[in-house]
Amino acid sequence: MIINKSFLKLMTQKLSVILIFTLYLISFTESSAALDVSAKSAILICADSGCTVWSKNEFEPLAMASTTKIMTALLTLEHAAASGNKEVEITPEMVRVEGTSMGLMQGDIVDLEALAKGMLLPSGNDAANAAAIAVAGETEKFISLMNEKARTLGMKDTKFSTPSGLDKDNHHSTAYDMAVLGAYAMENDAFANIVSQKSAKVKFINPSKTVSLKNHNKLLRLYQHCIGIKTGFTKLAGRCLVSAAQKDGVKLICVTLNAPNDWDDHMSLYNYGFENTVVKNFDDKSFTSSLKVEGGTCKEVPIGALDDFSVSLKTGQENSVTRQIEIPPSHKAPIEKGQIVGKVVYSIGDKIIGKNDIVALEDVSEVKKEKLGFFKSIINFFSRLFS
Repeated sequence: MIINKSFLKLMTQKLSVILIFTLYLISFTESSAALDVSAKSAILICADSGCTVWSKNEFEPLAMASTTKIMTALLTLEHAAASGNKEVEITPEMVRVEGTSMGLMQGDIVDLEALAKGMLLPSGNDAANAAAIAVAGETEKFISLMNEKARTLGMKDTKFSTPSGLDKDNHHSTAYDMAVLGAYAMENDAFANIVSQKSAKVKFINPSKTVSLKNHNKLLRLYQHCIGIKTGFTKLAGRCLVSAAQKDGVKLICVTLNAPNDWDDHMSLYNYGFENTVVKNFDDKSFTSSLKVEGGTCKEVPIGALDDFSVSLKTGQENSVTRQIEIPPSHKAPIEKGQIVGKVVYSIGDKIIGKNDIVALEDVSEVKKEKLGFFKSIINFFSRLFS
């Protein structure tokens, strides 16, 4: 049997096209399956750059249940750091709240860090309510602090109406805003330490006892790279989850709101995310320059960055990063070695994704002006006047 060479070549080309198309379909199906989440709203971002890796209805305002306690705990821990972790005596008003509890009773004495653990691990509404009153004097004033902090962080469509996350009119956020909050909260060492624990011991000052609190965040047990953060559920909000995971130098924040299968959603999104992110390194330490000095013992001071800079991005974005050096035209003396005098700013389009400090590399002393006596000042004045 004689086979036409042209026919054989044509068939080979067709089989190659079919094979490539089949491989594409397999790849597409696997990728789509990883992104098939149950959540009504969801987002996955790089924690350091804030860049979105994947999203679904991320700007839709929805109830966020006890993920609210991320903000409550953050403010509580910030106040604890500023106040020396003050002790709190539990009043009837503090425990007059329904739902989940860390087991507080009237007359108990605990510190603010214990309350933070109580709201972040077993999601105690009593702990959130007690902390709000302890920090601000009354719940409404604390809620004002929550909303003020949200504005400061750039949370675009969030309204807090309760410190615990119980359903209430006009209490809502978005997946995007909660991701912003989650990334910021994980920069707080005390917060990050608490939410990473599967369980924790909490000491009561009065009565003197130690209780064990179990973390409701099962993702810490289900996914090896998970490092936090907080669960939430009400009938109105459905299952809500803000989580963080870290692998190979990349830290991701994932948020799902109203997600029947939130554990699976987060694991699928993280698997997709770590396959589709990259760490971009910048050699900032090689940058050196000088800065003019006003009123110093020398006219210029050498400046530079002490550390290199790296940031995680969605794969494909690394070539879109712009790098801008921001230093003033001059700086007044005195200047100390290591003093921040400028910034290296990294952006993608209009979005700033990171900054690095530019510092003085040497000390510069101030030139002390000679103090003139009264009569000498008069003589100098008239000398200049008639010269």
